[in-house]
Amino acid sequence: MAASHISFSFPIQLHLVSPMTKNGGRRGCRPNGLFYPSPAMCRGTRPVPHALSNDFDFQEGLTSVQALLRQHPKSTRGMMATVDHLRRLCLDHYFQDEIKIIVDSCVDHIDSDDLLDATLSLRLMREAGYHVSADKVLQKFTNYNGDFKHAHSKDITGLMSLHDMSHLNMGEASLYKAKEFSGKHLRSAIKHLEPNLARYVRQSLDHPYHVSLMQYKARHHMSYLQSLPTTNTAIEKLALEEFKFNKLFHQMELQEVNRWWMDLGVAQEIPAARDQIMKWYMWPMTVLQGSSFSRYRIEITKIIAFVYIVDDIFDLVATPEELSLFNDSIKMWDLAAADSLPSYMISCYKNLYTVTNDIANMATKEHGRNPISHLKKAWATLFEGFMVEKKWLASNQVPTSEDYLRNGIITSGAPLVFLHLFFMLGHDLTKDSDHIQRVISCPAKIMRLWDDMGSAKDEAQKGLDGSYKEFYMRENPNADAEEHILQMISGEWEELNRECLLSTRSSFSCSFLGALLNFARMVSVMYSYDDEKRLPVLEDYTRMLLL
Repeated sequence: MAASHISFSFPIQLHLVSPMTKNGGRRGCRPNGLFYPSPAMCRGTRPVPHALSNDFDFQEGLTSVQALLRQHPKSTRGMMATVDHLRRLCLDHYFQDEIKIIVDSCVDHIDSDDLLDATLSLRLMREAGYHVSADKVLQKFTNYNGDFKHAHSKDITGLMSLHDMSHLNMGEASLYKAKEFSGKHLRSAIKHLEPNLARYVRQSLDHPYHVSLMQYKARHHMSYLQSLPTTNTAIEKLALEEFKFNKLFHQMELQEVNRWWMDLGVAQEIPAARDQIMKWYMWPMTVLQGSSFSRYRIEITKIIAFVYIVDDIFDLVATPEELSLFNDSIKMWDLAAADSLPSYMISCYKNLYTVTNDIANMATKEHGRNPISHLKKAWATLFEGFMVEKKWLASNQVPTSEDYLRNGIITSGAPLVFLHLFFMLGHDLTKDSDHIQRVISCPAKIMRLWDDMGSAKDEAQKGLDGSYKEFYMRENPNADAEEHILQMISGEWEELNRECLLSTRSSFSCSFLGALLNFARMVSVMYSYDDEKRLPVLEDYTRMLLL
């Protein structure tokens, strides 16, 4: 999160409406547009529908889609496809009861000889928390070596479904081969497909299912659906209304955090610090879905802003003596400690202190437990991580790749941000804290490794922190460092999948699991720089969902 310095090349342009008073989401029951927790974990009433367009009745739209889900036999491919469309358009949270009935019936197709039926059933069941062996389901499509039979290489819809499923891997050998086989044959088939399908296949390969942002992919899926000769108007109208509502809602949140940032005045007090409030807001906007989490998104944006500010103070501004004072003051966690700081640090310290205590008070009021002792310790851990990096640099010490990565996970800021969110969602750290830290470290490590792999071509960073890739290559000069890092990222995704997809075994709420997944998905959007040092996917995503 605090890994790179980059500015957007386009301005913030807000078109705001009066505040929404209707709730378009349900707290705790919809982690994202893909992950579908079991109903036993996530009880609640349907979200209250909202209304934007004068010519569209949202409740009537919901009723129409509900009727569609109820009118057909529940075990047909068509019903599974409808559920898949609702997931891809981020509408599934409105129809959890209907979807549960349909997904429960997927067992009828799990042993199908048709590649599409078997893989779609497998994916829907895995997303719903069922423990189904991919190796067992896919065995019939492979030969005695475990390789996929060539007969399936021309089945485009089956290959696309197989490719989608391959990214829900929890360490299964068949899914490694599924990814390779489907990707190879889909890429070679693109030039022979009709233009709309070719475009959709290419987009699916560039932004794979499950590991990519569903909010971003939803718009592309909508475009593809609208290009088909037969369309479902009810679903499409509902999706368009949902898109409009979410955009307006996020624009208002961005206005509030932008106003807070301007009033804070850090850009004037510390000119070297980054001034990227819109980019910082994109993290919680993506990670935490639903209008009921609006206040949480705003407060988390503030925490992220302070992570970046502190990172810049350590990297670009402060002397070693000033950093030592800064580090001591955060351990004291007392406003009086600000008196010993240089003038440019005082406002940062006081506001960081105030925002963190505000979040602790919010958690206390909503959930009955005050997490301030854990939060101030998390800030002290982050500062100490930055101090370690400065000491390495000052002494020309070259850390081992393992030491660098262990500390780099901390200085990414992700564990600190997740800990704030953890308590805001009502969790208690007294239960199995080691497991909690391990789960939080998965998306944090994905973020650090992705950035360090070299895709973040960061022209503005003047601080020299090194990278995992650099230190690994020192230790293994003949190794393929990039391949090694990609394998590590894949391993973290598998660990994350085990935690999030085997939902009945997890001690975390649906919302927190969804936040972990969405954060990991956002990483590639935030750090996929092109040769011109721009972020084309992030810019496209921002225009699509905010501007």
